[in-house]
Amino acid sequence: MRFLIFVTLLFSSSVYAENGYHRILAGMTPNSITIIGETHRRPEAIQFFQSVITGYTQKNKCLTVALEIASSQQSLVDEIKQGKATVTDIEITSVIDHPPFRVLIKDLIEMQNHHDCLKLIAIDAGLELKTNRDEWMAIQLTDKVGQAPVLALLGNLHTLKKVDWNPAIIKKEPYVAEILAARGFNVKSYPQVWQDRACNSKIRLISVDESDASKLLNADLFALLNASKPETVTDIIDGIVL
Repeated sequence: MRFLIFVTLLFSSSVYAENGYHRILAGMTPNSITIIGETHRRPEAIQFFQSVITGYTQKNKCLTVALEIASSQQSLVDEIKQGKATVTDIEITSVIDHPPFRVLIKDLIEMQNHHDCLKLIAIDAGLELKTNRDEWMAIQLTDKVGQAPVLALLGNLHTLKKVDWNPAIIKKEPYVAEILAARGFNVKSYPQVWQDRACNSKIRLISVDESDASKLLNADLFALLNASKPETVTDIIDGIVL
């Protein structure tokens, strides 16, 4: 539980309140889906995600948490809660898997013992399913939309609601956030951008109307894509966790 205690203290820091962190929590309303992006295998990203959960559930509010774990592992996640399996039994792709991610799963399962309406769902397609991962994850998320908000931790690219691909690209698959937005769901997305590994206590929420927003998104995400770099990001994301 050391990890949970750490993020509880982290959430109580004035850093979040001073920089509009409450806006993420305020957007987590019934029938909403909030996607927090991450660069995989970064402990800081996991810590921030856990702090969002702690901040929302501290008032005993219901929440559905979605992780980038193959849906085929859901039964195993449920067995861990029942004491019939352990977190080490879960199969997680090496691209995502690292100790803090497994600690997050363990802590969430333990939190379920104190929060009756906290749910943990595995939403990824997995290698055994020959389907588009973003489409699969979008379907899993929409199936859980209801009175309890849905909060997902996905790779940063999945947070993009719009991408103007290079015309030369024939196959243009939309990311999770874009699929959800196109289908009319109330989706909020916040990629995380970490600029200094030594600094994990000065966290700021960059608004989409700030001049730095497009620069950060272009440098960190669109630089990876064969697509036009946007001048504004108001229709692409809802903010950047810096």
